[in-house]
Amino acid sequence: MNGTSLLLPALALAAPAAPAADDLPESYRKQWSDPAAVELIDRGIERNRKGDLEIELVDADGRPAAGVPVKAEQKTHEFLFGCNLFVLGQLETPERNRRYEERFLRLFNFATLPFYWEGTEPEKGELRYAEGSRFLWRRPPPDPLVRWCRQHGVVPKGHPLLWHAHNPPWLPKDPAELRSLYRKRLEEIAARYARDIPIWDVVNESLVCGRNYPLYTEDRAYVAWAFAEVQRLFGPEPLLMINEVTGVSHQPGEENRYFRQVRSLLEAGVGIEGIGFQVHFFSRKALDSSLRGGAWTPAGLRDVYERFGRLERPLYVTEITIPGAGEDGTAVQAEVTRNLYRLWFSIPRMAGITWWNLGDGTAVQSELGAMGGLLDKDLEPKPAYRVLDDLINRAWKTRVEGTTDGAGRFAFRGFGGTYEVRAGAARFEARVAAGRSEKVRWKIP
Repeated sequence: MNGTSLLLPALALAAPAAPAADDLPESYRKQWSDPAAVELIDRGIERNRKGDLEIELVDADGRPAAGVPVKAEQKTHEFLFGCNLFVLGQLETPERNRRYEERFLRLFNFATLPFYWEGTEPEKGELRYAEGSRFLWRRPPPDPLVRWCRQHGVVPKGHPLLWHAHNPPWLPKDPAELRSLYRKRLEEIAARYARDIPIWDVVNESLVCGRNYPLYTEDRAYVAWAFAEVQRLFGPEPLLMINEVTGVSHQPGEENRYFRQVRSLLEAGVGIEGIGFQVHFFSRKALDSSLRGGAWTPAGLRDVYERFGRLERPLYVTEITIPGAGEDGTAVQAEVTRNLYRLWFSIPRMAGITWWNLGDGTAVQSELGAMGGLLDKDLEPKPAYRVLDDLINRAWKTRVEGTTDGAGRFAFRGFGGTYEVRAGAARFEARVAAGRSEKVRWKIP
């Protein structure tokens, strides 16, 4: 590495372990601590999340600048670590809102914004996009959220454009009338946000759509229709995603209906550009039951994501609830969270991971008992938050130093993202792209 020395460890293996949870099944812990499984995850992180950068320094006359001290410190992540932003500015006091923002920005560079129809048009003709719209809990208007994301360098994602649930009661039951209203809704959203929001969940949870939904057909033809409409209205720039529930999206092998659906849609030319997987356990009982099964093992999960990876589209874990309720709850939440994030970060096609509710008490009413926040009710970090802080801000960030060699070169391997590079008295910004090797040439005084 041309005299390079690490200031912070760059391997995921260096991340501190989650606090020990006595209430986890021994079979679960054995599978996730198996040396072969740990090595596969570490190797995947090293291979899939890092890139190489070679810096060549020359003096004012273009001659190699040898022996120059260089420090490179990662400032941002290329990978998207996210959370929903559903209660931004909605908490009881300015102090709680400030704390929520600080805790969010400490971990996340990616935010899911609410575009549920019940929230954007609760009464027919009442469009709730602008700041100052009437208050609805967990449904802040998108305009101030988009502005906040822009101010803080956070990538926004719109969720969802079409879903059979959380729709206003005034919608018609006639399919043709409903399609016409969907076009109007999509035109309004595209005109206002297509340039500012680069990622959208176009269709949500189609494989659990009920027969009472006016657009329902056995073949879910409305999915292809929705993608065609959104592509037409939003243009080629935004990345358009499909999203599905936990139990369906993570079915093993060829019995995975979601895999068959997405493959069939892609073969038909439907413009799906990202594939979303929910990971919700809305009770401690549901989590415990799943951890004792065979699907939520490193091998089982890797098989699911590698199968979808063959469709050559980026993968996203879009919604995560790991409960902190029950005996030893916060320790269980922390250990499971650490295991899952490390595995997800190692998957070649994975492009983003989104926790769902940042704080306890900010979920919908039916999910509050899970205590699935990374923060407690006072917005103080729980062990799972500290685990992610250790991973995202320490183990998965690179900081190196050294000196240029006789040819004026300094090379290092680091996690994908932007870097501040100090070369002698000069400062530069560089980018490391995961999976790529790049060279830059800079002139220094």
